[in-house]
Amino acid sequence: MLSDLMLYLVIGLALLLVVAVVGVVLVVGRGRRSRPVEAPRTTPGEVLAPPATPETEVAEPEAEPEVAVPTLEVPERPASRLVRLRQRLAGSGTLGRGLLGLLSRDQLDEDTWEAIEDLLLGADIGVQPTQELVERLRTRMRVEGGGAADARTVLREELITLVDPSMDRGLQVSGADGNPGVVLVVGVNGTGKTTTVGKIARILVAEDRTVLLAAADTFRAAAADQLSTWGERVGVEVIRGPEGGDPASVAFDAVKDGVDRGIDTVVVDTAGRLQNKQGLMDELGKVKRVIEKQAPVTEVLLVLDATTGQNGLIQAKVFSEVVDVTGIALTKLDGSAKGGIVVAVQRQLGVPVKLVGLGEGPDDLAPFDAAAFVDALLG
Repeated sequence: MLSDLMLYLVIGLALLLVVAVVGVVLVVGRGRRSRPVEAPRTTPGEVLAPPATPETEVAEPEAEPEVAVPTLEVPERPASRLVRLRQRLAGSGTLGRGLLGLLSRDQLDEDTWEAIEDLLLGADIGVQPTQELVERLRTRMRVEGGGAADARTVLREELITLVDPSMDRGLQVSGADGNPGVVLVVGVNGTGKTTTVGKIARILVAEDRTVLLAAADTFRAAAADQLSTWGERVGVEVIRGPEGGDPASVAFDAVKDGVDRGIDTVVVDTAGRLQNKQGLMDELGKVKRVIEKQAPVTEVLLVLDATTGQNGLIQAKVFSEVVDVTGIALTKLDGSAKGGIVVAVQRQLGVPVKLVGLGEGPDDLAPFDAAAFVDALLG
């Protein structure tokens, strides 16, 4: 019995000892964790630096990609264009030189007059104008006579009369009653129609006019892209639609936009329609009718390739029946034998040649001047 009591007493003392040791350990540990951090000692006037913080990498903002701003071109003014084109025409005036050579002969016999007539017919002047010119030349040379200088004077005067300087060759690019001028440009593929539209925009910008272009040639691949490139070069906006879309819709939207924004001139490029495709020609007439729901068309400009000769006259006749052509733009015109198309097309349509183009330069398009053209032909 006593031994049992002693055993219990020993166990109890052992437990008390264990509890006491554990308590001391806990108290000491708590004291270490709760010990206040001593403030660093400073001397008067000393400023403490802020506590160090772990260094973290700060991502620098990505640089904005540089956007290339296109440099707008300054188009050449019409007056200087005409001087330069006159010089280029004069460099290839084979027609004028041929006529002068024949008229300057000592004796103007029937063979000489037949050669002059053949030369004029080969220049695509046309039968009726050729006969009229030869008759007037024969009369004046017989009455006035003279040498080479007189022959040149007579030929110059008669050619200017044939080209008809009395025609109004001003491009109607202004509208009435606050509407923009609307220039509808038509012609078959390959004549340089879309390029001519871009060059017209450059002429108008050089005259300080606000311009809007309509890419209504939705059938030819990349036609709208080509026109947009022209517009970007001089800061002119291009209204375009989906490829293969309705050309009349594009033209309508462009003219409406021009009216709403107070634009000076809207130039509409159309598809290069084949003159023997009646359905396509009817659609061209529709484009004009739709445009005029917004504003009157002030100019219908037919683009012809001067080197096509009589085929160009056929094109001119068909287009004039559909959209009432008011002016001609002759591209690829030089002093070669085909220069006579100027006379022929004016006679057939009764409308003037208003613009002429030489070469591929962006400013190789100028207002047509009868006297300057004849002087260039004569060299």
